[in-house]
Amino acid sequence: MTEHYDALETRDPAQRDRENSVELPRVLMHALGAAGWSRQLADVDVKSVASREALAKLPLLRKSDLPALQKATPPFGSFNVSPPGKAKRLLMSPGPIFEPEGHGDDFAGVARALFAAGFREGHIVLNCFSYHLTPGAWMFESGAQALGCAVIPGGVGNTEQQVEAIARLKPDGYVGTPDFLKILLDTAGKAGKDASSIKRALVSGAALPASLRQEMAARGVDVLQCYAIAETGVIAYETPAREGLVVNENIFVEIVRPGTGDPVPEGEVGEVVVTSFNPDYPMIRLATGDLSAVLPGRSPCGRTNMRIKGWMGRADQTAKVKGMFVRPEQVAEVCRRHGELGRVRLVVTREGEQDAMTLHAETGSRDASLADQVAATLQSVTKLKGAVKLVMPDSLPNDGKVIADERPIS
Repeated sequence: MTEHYDALETRDPAQRDRENSVELPRVLMHALGAAGWSRQLADVDVKSVASREALAKLPLLRKSDLPALQKATPPFGSFNVSPPGKAKRLLMSPGPIFEPEGHGDDFAGVARALFAAGFREGHIVLNCFSYHLTPGAWMFESGAQALGCAVIPGGVGNTEQQVEAIARLKPDGYVGTPDFLKILLDTAGKAGKDASSIKRALVSGAALPASLRQEMAARGVDVLQCYAIAETGVIAYETPAREGLVVNENIFVEIVRPGTGDPVPEGEVGEVVVTSFNPDYPMIRLATGDLSAVLPGRSPCGRTNMRIKGWMGRADQTAKVKGMFVRPEQVAEVCRRHGELGRVRLVVTREGEQDAMTLHAETGSRDASLADQVAATLQSVTKLKGAVKLVMPDSLPNDGKVIADERPIS
């Protein structure tokens, strides 16, 4: 059985960088056909953006800002190149955030992830993502059909009916959330229905604990996962090597320091920023709000693209201190003004029934006045007084947290 979806997956990384560097300016020029991107990139010479380093200098578009932008300029904030009436489907995610589906095959890049999970032409796929308004089911259906699979549009709920469909139609695999797969298999077992045809699953949209993966394996189902969002489709996918998630082809992933657009060193946890090559609805440096980190080296499976650790939490760490919001970008600004500082973390606590904050900052500097200087900058930027504690380099946790709110909930 062929191990890889196509030759793109096993390209020499230098070749991938060269080819993407040619494609990137074309994508940006095409995006300028949308008024939203024309405004977003107004001060950018897009023809010169032909490398990761150049891309990192472009402004971020925060996913958290999309609801307001779309409300101001419906339906898509003017970030769509193709008009709404030319789309295949118009979809809606929680937020609400609206997305267009184009007419191209595998518009969300799911086929590659399905292939890595063992799905092949002629397989029958039970699709248990929601078909109601949201894009998930359509993304996975499009990928399965591009791979040559038949799809059972199961959606969510209707467990007994779905179990009956499994027993009669005998799907080879499942796509949906990991929890619902367990519900289906449990229900089938109690009803005495045969669900043994399901040998593989590609899950997303919820955590896949090791315990659940092991339980499914014991019941004959090999479960892999992928990381996807509505705006760009599959960002990265797991392979049989089970060592991180391989970034999808024709997509750029950056890991940046939360509150900034600055890439972090390999291995450091930061916010996932995505640039997609979707011709109908391109995304240029979309800050997802999710945390992850780059894994060093190549996957043992032979795929050569960047690997990430997968979803590691949320980057939105805004805290309200003494009635004022303190944001990750403010903490990043303090760090920017003091080049001696490395990783930092603002810890918010309660002391004497009052909010208190302490900036823990890594540094190798021996300047005795540095703490006082940083404290003055912290107050200037946040308009709040806070203590500063200087610590040794590499002593703070590598978890992507810039603001840690440790106040008791009650």
